[in-house]
Amino acid sequence: MRPPMEKLPEPVLPPARHVAANGLSFEVLEAGDGDRLALLLHGFPELNYSWRYQIPLLVSLGYKVAAPNLRGYGGTSRPKGVAAYHIDRLVEDVSALIDHYAPKETVLIAHDWGAIIAWHVAIRKARPLAKLVIMNVPHPACAMRELRTWAQLKKSWYVFFFQIPWLPEWVFRRNGGQAIGQAFSGMAVDKSRFPQSVLAVYRSAAAEPGALTAMINYYRAAMRAGSAVMNPQPGTVETPTLMIWGEEDSALGKETTYGTENYVSDLTLRYLPRVSHWVQQEAPETVNAMLEAWLTGAKVPEAGVPDLP
Repeated sequence: MRPPMEKLPEPVLPPARHVAANGLSFEVLEAGDGDRLALLLHGFPELNYSWRYQIPLLVSLGYKVAAPNLRGYGGTSRPKGVAAYHIDRLVEDVSALIDHYAPKETVLIAHDWGAIIAWHVAIRKARPLAKLVIMNVPHPACAMRELRTWAQLKKSWYVFFFQIPWLPEWVFRRNGGQAIGQAFSGMAVDKSRFPQSVLAVYRSAAAEPGALTAMINYYRAAMRAGSAVMNPQPGTVETPTLMIWGEEDSALGKETTYGTENYVSDLTLRYLPRVSHWVQQEAPETVNAMLEAWLTGAKVPEAGVPDLP
């Protein structure tokens, strides 16, 4: 077992600004300078705040960092209707954001729903990517394979629940957004990473008018699009890819990562034992060590088993 790393302090967020792209206004945390862009895509029910530990690292490595709130989240535009959250629109958003910054090279770093979008950007070659980092979301082909199994179908029950009109929003809204907080603290292994001050950030954002419907519409749009759209063929990714996976993900089984090398020509895969789905927030020290090594061309360390409080 490796000695435990000293926990990173809670960082100070860089200022947010609004960026016009793809006909929307994106609320973006920006930091750093230069012509190498690190674009960070969050997931559900997160915000760009979920990248608070990684932003300082990437700035120190010389990147211009942009962490947008995705459409429907935070202070970003919230278009109405399920069709506005189709995967094609989401890929267009990322492409337009890259065009806005016009970098010489782009590293796309993504988690959860952000990683679903990132896979599609890379598979479709929507924009040139120097590197791709995926956290706790499988390649679409691996996801579709495992969704044919009862084990993964049971874990994915919430996707089907989200197809019901208005009821999921009501569940998440009641009791001051208690279910939003529970999504983090309930799934986390190291619950000390999600104190009330952190959960309040997510609950407050979800409580904004129309936010929950927008967030859940990602799942509704994906279901309506169907497997042919959500699992594009041939689905090969040529961009060098680092995949980081918290093994205690209660929504996505570790087996969804098996076979990723069949679809990614240059893959580095690292598992984090005793870490949940919220990998970059729950284990930022380990994630950052892996990111720094991979981005600088060093050997990416393996994760030890953490000592929990």
